[in-house]
Amino acid sequence: MKTTGYTYWLDGEFFIGYLDDYPDYLTQGMSLEDLKDHLMDLFQDLTSGVIPNVRKHAQLEVA
Repeated sequence: MKTTGYTYWLDGEFFIGYLDDYPDYLTQGMSLEDLKDHLMDLFQDLTSGVIPNVRKHAQLEVA
């Protein structure tokens, strides 16, 4: 099973989050499980080419 990191927080009534590799693409859910479902859908869209010109976060080794 493949995994990917995500960041989330509770903002009022909603759980807001994004995939760590794609921090420009936020989604929300009514519960943490609902947010995870939306994050999985977003991951599919971002990695399948459905969304054009996807920006991705990466690390650069400088020293």
